Formats: sequence, structure tokens, C-alpha cells
Amino acid sequence: MLFSHISDTHLGLVQYGAEERAQDVYDSFNQSIDTSIKDHVDFVIFAGDIFHVPNPNGTAIVQMGNGLKRLKQNNIDSFFILGEHDISRIRTTPIPYVYHNLEFSKYIGQGNPIEYKGVLIAGFDKIRKPEIPHYEEKFSAIDKAAQEHSGHKILVLHQGVTEFNKFAGEIQSTDLPKNFTYYAMGHLHDKDIKQFNHLNGPIAYPGSIESTTSEGIKETHKGFFEVDISGSEASTNWIELETRPQFSFKTDYEELSKTIDEIAQKITGSRKKPIVEVKIQGEKIETDHIQVQIARLNSLVLRCFWRISTKQVSDSSVFLDRPNVIDDEMFRLSVDALGSEESAKFAIKELLPILVSGEIKEASQIIYENFEKFKKEKKS
Repeated sequence: MLFSHISDTHLGLVQYGAEERAQDVYDSFNQSIDTSIKDHVDFVIFAGDIFHVPNPNGTAIVQMGNGLKRLKQNNIDSFFILGEHDISRIRTTPIPYVYHNLEFSKYIGQGNPIEYKGVLIAGFDKIRKPEIPHYEEKFSAIDKAAQEHSGHKILVLHQGVTEFNKFAGEIQSTDLPKNFTYYAMGHLHDKDIKQFNHLNGPIAYPGSIESTTSEGIKETHKGFFEVDISGSEASTNWIELETRPQFSFKTDYEELSKTIDEIAQKITGSRKKPIVEVKIQGEKIETDHIQVQIARLNSLVLRCFWRISTKQVSDSSVFLDRPNVIDDEMFRLSVDALGSEESAKFAIKELLPILVSGEIKEASQIIYENFEKFKKEKKS
């Protein structure tokens, strides 16, 4: 038996305001569906963050619907949970529920185990860190169900595990139910898989299917897992997707012209125009010269950003002139600025993604809820 484990599709993301980047996400998603059909998987698991925002645009909704429809037309069932990007903070019905109600896919995010073709499948929607202790009883219940089931057992979660990323970690591997033979994870955007002695199966993150803004510009590989459970253990095969190339280069100011020649040579002939970042080191720097050199790449790239690695940063650049937005670094700086790891997690992990998506009402709601929680804690 074979199944696909896909996560963090973020349908509807429009990176840099470029429609080409929105289409890149749809292209990667459709590749994952096409490959799953071609390889005759028995079912597909979507491990959260199906959409980039809780109220996605019509195109994103249709793309997901069409993908699920094609799976059904090929007798492939699918199961999904919700990530934080799918869940509205203003108490509206999550859009993915539509697919469950139409029987295009089955929602499994409430922790109720189901049996499918001899496989036990259980899942939980995104759990906020303060809520984790309340789930101990639920984890214990599904662990007992898994222990009593003779076949394979799959647990689907959208959580950061500390042993994979200490900054994004919300739970530890020891918090997880022990008796599952595969832990289908979402939330972390880099592919990773680890086996722990205290768990019956591997914890697997397929990563996001395309690069998102928070990941910065870097050479990376994106894909999903196909998991073979024909034997006694889960055997994973990571399928790489063909995504838009991204490159980050470093150069001294004096060598800029030569570096631009080398970049042009490297990226010429790419199937899709790449996204390029150039980090320039130096002291006596003329931004006009930089812009002239960068302009040589304009016809070869979708976007070319540059920044100066020096204290003398010019404000006159018409290009992006700031460090990459990297989750871990932002979190570290926020802890330093706020003096509290809890406050930093609230600002970076919860509030910032909503503000970036333009969800002002949801941002207001989450601030209000956090303030009410703060008042209760102060009283107690």
C-alpha cells in the first residue's frame, strides 16, 4: 500500500505581488497530484496549511477542488487537517470544510481515529503551544487505539517538534503518542525525517511545496513523500518537485561586474526565470553603479534583489535593500527586543503571519484574545 504525504501547499500565496509566483505554487501542487495519480497511490494526506490565508481567493479554492476531483476520478481518497493559515481567528467556518461536505476529501482534524483499508488514521488541527497540555488526554486515547490496532497507524499533525527546530518547536517528540508507525507532519518548510527509539515510526516533514517569503532566497529543493506501508515498517521516498530556481550570491563591490557575468551564465536557459539575490560587500559603494550592473540581469530573472553588507546602506536603491526575512533570526531578534520568549512567539508565530496577509480583523481579534488572557493571568 502506498500513500502520498503532502504539506504546506499554501495555495493562494502571491509572493512579491507577482502572479507568476502564485502560478508557481499551483504548478507545484498540480505536480504533486499528477505524480500521486501516476504512481497509483492508495490515498493522499494533506498535513495542513492548505491555503495561505483563511479566506483564500477563488482561484486557490478552485485549484484545490480540481486537484481533489482528479484524485477522486482516479479512485484515490484523501484526508486533511488544518494548519494555522487555514484557521480563521474570527470564528468563521474554514474553507477546506467545503471539500469534506462535498465528499471530495475527508476531514480528520478532531482527533477521532478512522480505519481506512486496514490503516488507522488520526489527525489534529494546529494546536497552539498553550493548549498542548490539554491534549494529553486526547493523545493518550488515540495512542491506546493505535496500540490495539494490528495494522499500520498514521498520526497527522501540523506542529513544530523541538528536536527538528528549537525556535519553531511547540512540542517534543516525547509528547507524541508512542504507537504510531508513521507521523505525517506539517508546519516546518524544510524536508526532514527522524526516527526516535521511543516512537514506533518516523516523524516526517515533507516541507512546503514551494518557497515562501519567510524562507528567504536560497537554493533549495521542494517536494513531498510517497510512503510505502506494504511491509511492517513505513518506507519513505521523497519526490522532488520542479520549482522556480532561486539563487543567492555574495560578491565584493569591486568584483560586481564579473559576478554579474557569472550569474548570467549560470541562470541562462532555466525553464523558469529564477529569483536572484546579490549580497554586495564593500565600503566605498556607488548605488548607481550597482543598479546598472543589476539591470543587466533584468531580462533573465523574475526578480533580482540586492543588498549591501556594510553599515553604509544607501536608501536610494529602488531594489530590496534589507536582510532576508528568516523565521529563526526574526524570532531571536524579537526575544532580544521584547525580553520574553512568550511575547516573541506571539508576535512572530501568530500575529505577524496574519498582518502580512492583510487580515486586519483577525489581527485585532488575536490581539484582543491575547490581552484578555493576559488580564486573567495577572488577576490569578
